[in-house]
Amino acid sequence: MKPINLEERLIQFAVDIILMCKKIDKSFASEHLAKQLIRSATSSALNYGEARSGESANDFLHKMKICLKELRESFINMKIQKGASLVTDIDTLNTLLKENDELISIFVTSIKTASSKK
Repeated sequence: MKPINLEERLIQFAVDIILMCKKIDKSFASEHLAKQLIRSATSSALNYGEARSGESANDFLHKMKICLKELRESFINMKIQKGASLVTDIDTLNTLLKENDELISIFVTSIKTASSKK
């Protein structure tokens, strides 16, 4: 996958998370988890932009690992929301979980590849 395509996927993922979170109820748990989910989902896209302009191989790798960490956080967050029935649009949530899982796989592979080239 070309870097620009991955960047676009991460941006779309973040946008889709924001749109889903706009539809949540106003309970403490929903708002707490939604705010954290928006932070982690947008962070993965923003950090990938930083990784693409990394100053060194180590800098690139470090930022890619941050992206992976944020994606994993997003995944667990959505699973908590699903388990607690905080999201009513289950189809959207399942689609986002699938995309999140695919993005995690891409980053795991990319990090392994980059690490082996060091």
